[in-house]
Amino acid sequence: MALSDRTNNSHHAQWWRSLDHVSLSCVGALIALGYILMLAASPAVAHRIGASRNMFILKQVVFLALAGAVVIVTSRLTPRMVLRIALIGGVMALGATFMTLIHGMEIKGARRWIALPLMSVQPSEFLKPCFAVVTGWLLNLRYEKTLSNGWRFPGRLVACGVYLVIAALLQAQPDIGMLSVISMVFITQLFIDGLPIIVFGMLVSAALGAFGVAYLVFEHVHSRVQRFLHPDVGDHYQIDTSMRAFGNGGLLGRGPGEGRVKDLLPDAHADFVFSVAGEEYGFVMCLFIIALFTILVFSTLNRLLEEKNPFIILSTSGLITGFGLQAFVNMGSSLHLIPTKGMTLPFISYGGSSALSVALTIGMALALTRHRAKPGLFTPASHEANTRLSAPSKKEE
Repeated sequence: MALSDRTNNSHHAQWWRSLDHVSLSCVGALIALGYILMLAASPAVAHRIGASRNMFILKQVVFLALAGAVVIVTSRLTPRMVLRIALIGGVMALGATFMTLIHGMEIKGARRWIALPLMSVQPSEFLKPCFAVVTGWLLNLRYEKTLSNGWRFPGRLVACGVYLVIAALLQAQPDIGMLSVISMVFITQLFIDGLPIIVFGMLVSAALGAFGVAYLVFEHVHSRVQRFLHPDVGDHYQIDTSMRAFGNGGLLGRGPGEGRVKDLLPDAHADFVFSVAGEEYGFVMCLFIIALFTILVFSTLNRLLEEKNPFIILSTSGLITGFGLQAFVNMGSSLHLIPTKGMTLPFISYGGSSALSVALTIGMALALTRHRAKPGLFTPASHEANTRLSAPSKKEE
C-alpha cells in the first residue's frame, strides 16, 4: 500500500503525508549534487596533499549518507522531542566549543576544531540549529509561563544571556563568520517575536558596531574587507581564480572533469565548490543550485504562514534563516559579492560537521512544519493544544 494512500494509517504513511515534500525533494537533489561535485573537485585536492585520490570522495559518501539519515529520522520527531534534542545538543555543543579554546586544533590562527580518531569536528556548527530552537522556546515561554509574582517569564532576557555566552566563545576562537550568522538568526527571531522597532533598530546598530570593532581588532577580518573594497590591495589570487572559473564555464560549462579551478585552489572541494560547479557545468547548473536553496527556504516559510504555534514559528524561522545565510555566504563569497569567508555550501561542500549540522537543521525544520491536523498523528494532542510546550499533558509524554 502506497504511503500517500489516504486509507493507509500506519505511522510511516501519516509521517509521509504530513511532510513538506518540496523541501525534502530539494534536500535530496542537493545531496546528489554534493556527491557529483565531490567527484569533480576532490581528487585534485587529494593529489595536492599526497593522499589517496578517492579519500575525500569516500569520506563524503559516508557523510552524505549519514546526513540523509539524520534528515529523515529527525523529521519524524514531535516538536517536544525536537526541543529536547536542541537542549541536550546545545549544552554538549557549547561545552565542546569551550573545549576548543583549550584543546582545539589551531588552523590559520583560529581554534575551532576538535580532533577525533577518524575526523575533526567543529562544535560551533551544531550550535546553530540548537540555538535557533532553544531561543524559539525561550521567547515563546514569555506567553505561556507566569512566575509566582505574576510576572511573565523573562524569555527575551534569558535568550539574550544564552546568545552572549555563545558570542563570547565564538569571539575567543575567533570565528566572526559563525558569530555573524548566529547573530542574524537571533535578530530575525526577535523581530518576528514583535520586538519594538526602536529596540530592534538599536540591536541592528549594535551589530553593525560590533562588526566595525571586529574590522579594527581582527587582522583577518580587516584584510578580507580591504581586499573586497579595494581590488588593488593585497592578494586576490583565490577570488580572481574563482571568477575566472565562472567565466570559463559560460552557459553550459566545460564539461565534467574539464575544469581547472580545482587544480588551482586549495579549498576547491569546500569553500569554492560553487566555482567548480560554474566552470564544469556552467551558468545553468549554478542557477539550478540557487533555485534549489531558494525553493527550500521559501517552501519552509510558506508552511509557517498556516502556523499558529509561536514556538514553531520562531524556531523554524531561526533554523531556515541560518541555513539560507550559510548558502548565501558561500555562493556570495565565490562570486565576490561579499568579502571571502570560509563557510561551506550546505550538503554540497566537503565536511562532516557541516553535512551533519545542516542535516539536523533541515530535519528539525521538517519536523516542526509537519501538518498535525489530526489528534494522535505524532503528538496525541491537537495542533492548537500542542502549542503548550511548557505544560504537556500525560498523553503528550
